Amino acid sequence: MEKLIVQGGSQLAGAINISGSKNSSLPILAATLLTAEECRITRVPDLSDTNYMLQILQNLGAEVERHSGTVLVKAENIRSDAPYDLVRKMRASICVMGPLLGRLREASVSLPGGCIIGDRPVDLHLKGLGELGADVNVDGGNIMIRATDRFHGREINLRGKHGSTVLGTDNLMMAATLTPGITIIEGAAAEPEVVDLANFLNKMGAKITGVGTRRIEIEGVKELHGADHEVIPDRIEAGTFLVAGAMAGKDLLLRRMCPEHLGPVIDLLKSCGAPVEIGPDWVKISRAEKAVGGEIRTEPYPGFPTDMQAQFCAMFSTVPGISVVTETIFPQRFMHVPELARMGANIKLEGPTAVIHGVPELKAAPVMASDLRASAALVLAAVNAKGSTEINRLYHIDRGYEHIDQKLRDVGATMHRAKG
Repeated sequence: MEKLIVQGGSQLAGAINISGSKNSSLPILAATLLTAEECRITRVPDLSDTNYMLQILQNLGAEVERHSGTVLVKAENIRSDAPYDLVRKMRASICVMGPLLGRLREASVSLPGGCIIGDRPVDLHLKGLGELGADVNVDGGNIMIRATDRFHGREINLRGKHGSTVLGTDNLMMAATLTPGITIIEGAAAEPEVVDLANFLNKMGAKITGVGTRRIEIEGVKELHGADHEVIPDRIEAGTFLVAGAMAGKDLLLRRMCPEHLGPVIDLLKSCGAPVEIGPDWVKISRAEKAVGGEIRTEPYPGFPTDMQAQFCAMFSTVPGISVVTETIFPQRFMHVPELARMGANIKLEGPTAVIHGVPELKAAPVMASDLRASAALVLAAVNAKGSTEINRLYHIDRGYEHIDQKLRDVGATMHRAKG
């Protein structure tokens, strides 16, 4: 098991190219199961999660080739059961359920694993597919779905108690592309990654409108064909490096990104005092000389993203005054807090809210990554801390950040991997 050793106190300057989106790549790769023809997906990031998804596709019978960031998938002859030993490694593997049901009219998928950030049920996925007219049974950790003679498009509300479900919207949208009639998803997720998937499906011959809003309409077609598609930039990776720039940057340039996908993040960084310049596909940021605290309330897109709150907790830890972070999507998503406290952060949890009193500096300490975004927060804190920080369980960060240590080294950070 690897760990990351980070020597704090570096200034970050130079340019970082943002990778393709993890959260777009996974459902888009799953969507290649909807056609027997070859699909070509570019800008797929080299991550453990994308590697697991490719293994799942191969296990289902698809032919897969990968060359750098380009993936070719031909799912001519596939089967309907996804095995536990692969699915358990990644929560997003649940998104093969929709395309298997749409194309084969049945699917058997083990309940997935993935990062532990509180209750992340698949109830809304099953509700949506069941309302299409599929029989859904959960037995012994396996989800078994089979289309019935009632399998037909209809209006389905997917909104849950914590807002829209991104993967649930993806699953239902993929299944509906090959379902007779018109399916309307009310309470749909509006995230850019959902739009990216819909754009790919439309290239394959699907008829989807309304993406990017809370109401998506899908007119079922008889079959889909192969297509080429480039994955959008990863807005959470970009946001993470923006926070790094606000903490320790000097003209840190982020290229190949979509600034419009990060409006609330950029606005908050500006309000906290960070100098920010914005171009059509780039952002330049520097350390805030007179930083001030801020307030966050996570919300579904286009609100402040839950996947960015841990990184801001790290930043607020050394910002003078009091900052307040309220998590409404995953109320238990604060496992980074005790680890930041080991480094000297003053953070008090009050239910789903973290109250952060900024301290003059963080100090190095051995810490443990608990999930993907918590890992990123610890890396940011370590870059800014005094001394050498040891971050254990590095595999969490490799799920969603492509070569994060190399990218940070290229702009001046001092860090290396070691066996733990």
